[in-house]
Amino acid sequence: MGFFSESNVKALLIVVLVLIVAYTVLLILGFMRYRTMKQSYDMFMRGRDAASLEDIISELINNVNTLQEQDVANKDVLRVINRNQVNTFQKTGVIKYNAFEGMGGQASFALALLDLNNTGIILNVIHSRSACYTYLKEIKNGECDVVLGAEERMALMQAVKKKDRFFNPDEKILD
Repeated sequence: MGFFSESNVKALLIVVLVLIVAYTVLLILGFMRYRTMKQSYDMFMRGRDAASLEDIISELINNVNTLQEQDVANKDVLRVINRNQVNTFQKTGVIKYNAFEGMGGQASFALALLDLNNTGIILNVIHSRSACYTYLKEIKNGECDVVLGAEERMALMQAVKKKDRFFNPDEKILD
């Protein structure tokens, strides 16, 4: 019998048929992928020639350059704002109290206004039945050269304890 026996031919025929089916499936999948890519390419190129694509790319480059210039300008503005923010009142402390017996409503108050370095003022407003008195005391680095009243000390401590939510002086931002 030799190599071309009936069982060998049947096995060879089955292998060839399986290969033909596999090749056909791969061919169909490749054709479908080609069609999808061709549709994408046609959609991209519709109504455009090389000159119009060059114009589009040139316009995109100009837009990127403009955005980079605006970014630099925005960083400069933020740098100025961050420097100025250090000197603004950011921390507050308020203590309301009754300065005199018999007065209701806690009409008197001590207000501490501090910057990031705990420098600022304490405003103490004392209301009585016949007058209103206002006292202003300067604060430097969280301390006052003048003796503070109990309410003023409480307002100062309240303000000093506050942390800025947006600005951390140890963080290097836009320098």
